[in-house]
Amino acid sequence: MLSVRNLALAYGKRILFDEVNLNFTKGNCYGVIGANGAGKSTFLKILSGQIEPNKGIVEITPGERMAVLKQNQFEFDECTVLNTVLMGHKKLWDIMHEKDAIYMNPDSTEADFLRAAEMEGEYGEMGGYTAESDAAALISNLGVKEEFHHQLMKDIPATLKVRVLLAQALFGNPDILLLDEPTNGLDFETIHWLEDFLADYQNIVLVVSHDRHFLDAICTHVADVDRQKIKIFTGNYTFWYESSKLMSRQINDKNKKTEEKRLALMEFIARFSANASKSKQATSRKKALEKLTIEEIEPSYRKYPGIIFQPLREPGDQILHVEGLKKSVEGRLLFDKISFTVNKGDKIGIISKDTLAVSNFFQIISGISKADSGKFEWGTTINFAYLPIENQEFFENGEVLLDWLRQFTPPHVTDTHESFFRGFFGKMLFSGDDILKKTNVLSGGEKVRCMLSKMMLQNPNVLLLDQPTNHLDLESIQSFNESCQDFPGIILLSSHDHTFMQTACNRIIELTPNGTIDKLISFDEYLEDEKIKEIRETFYK
Repeated sequence: MLSVRNLALAYGKRILFDEVNLNFTKGNCYGVIGANGAGKSTFLKILSGQIEPNKGIVEITPGERMAVLKQNQFEFDECTVLNTVLMGHKKLWDIMHEKDAIYMNPDSTEADFLRAAEMEGEYGEMGGYTAESDAAALISNLGVKEEFHHQLMKDIPATLKVRVLLAQALFGNPDILLLDEPTNGLDFETIHWLEDFLADYQNIVLVVSHDRHFLDAICTHVADVDRQKIKIFTGNYTFWYESSKLMSRQINDKNKKTEEKRLALMEFIARFSANASKSKQATSRKKALEKLTIEEIEPSYRKYPGIIFQPLREPGDQILHVEGLKKSVEGRLLFDKISFTVNKGDKIGIISKDTLAVSNFFQIISGISKADSGKFEWGTTINFAYLPIENQEFFENGEVLLDWLRQFTPPHVTDTHESFFRGFFGKMLFSGDDILKKTNVLSGGEKVRCMLSKMMLQNPNVLLLDQPTNHLDLESIQSFNESCQDFPGIILLSSHDHTFMQTACNRIIELTPNGTIDKLISFDEYLEDEKIKEIRETFYK
């Protein structure tokens, strides 16, 4: 068991945690959620001993081992990939080297060899004799090919380092596993493998993630960091979100009788409990939900931004035609022979095994860069708004927010009063003197919310969204996702957020070096279709 008693942490006048008391039990996976800056990552660092709280203690059952996903990609530069993974089980690693040192030392005594014999027994009990093969299988499952296993960490691509560090945390079946954004840098296939791995995990897992699909697949509980407290709720992220919304509506509805509210909530719990039987965490989650009482459900105090795109006009029949596009960067072919036509009602998920390909494609069709060959043509009725993956260039001049947004006022907007622009900022949770902030001091999430204000101001009928969830908290992601589902226009979207892709897209287009794969199906159907998997293999050869 992992317990927290009377935990408190403050930085000056800013209080992150105050009198937090929690128990985390074996067999459960806890999704740690909260607004950006609430203290999610800090909490994991307190649990692992990297940060000392002002008050309180962290207790771990004696003899249990904790593993943490490391964030420093350069820490193991001089180690081989395989050894980096093995180091995740420190006791195993230390015994391995201590006994080997005895065998290699010509001056070792009889007492030394007796000590080595004892260690051999302990080493075997910990799985030492299959450790290397187990570690190799683990990193292979995470997408690190065998050719990299004996290379130094400094010599492998940065995207693979993330995977090796994840394997290091997972190695050796730790009793307590702390994972901060474990899906960063992983493709959808590897994330799916990790979901299966963690769903079957029998020990304690705490995960900080902005990936709702991932949280839904693995979590039995949600640990909500809010208002200097942390509260644990039964169920995954979607259950927490939907039940807290339902409770909030019922609290605001003064006309409903208490018993009617109770019956409605019980019906909701029963329905969700039945759905849980289809999930990977079926048994433990269903049992937990069946024991859930109404008193455990509380409304969320979160604020959700109002992301509302209102097209100035409906798009005509001619939207976008792409023919034979090709793009290379520094001799690396990103995509070739890309051809398709966008139709009314399309909400298209743009994917590729090469993420650079997707960003370059968006830059081409938005007019920022040029293709090596091929052409594209927008319809005359189209007014698109583009959210790029990188937005730093928009915020370098240091204007106050009010002036920053005003400069993007389109010709059709005649109201340029401060109150008009305040309305857009208010939807994005900027209030009062926030609009006097300088653009060059904004956080990553604040910059994305400013970009969304700019896009809403344009009244587009087509949205181009390249990784729209980057830097956003779960509340903003949820609102953005729902906005795209309700948007009456056209969307071209690329996102690592599985739920966003599944719920917002009705067509998938994959950009490959050998042409276009274009299917009018959902994202899940695309990933699970065996024939499409075979086609994808041939297109990337």
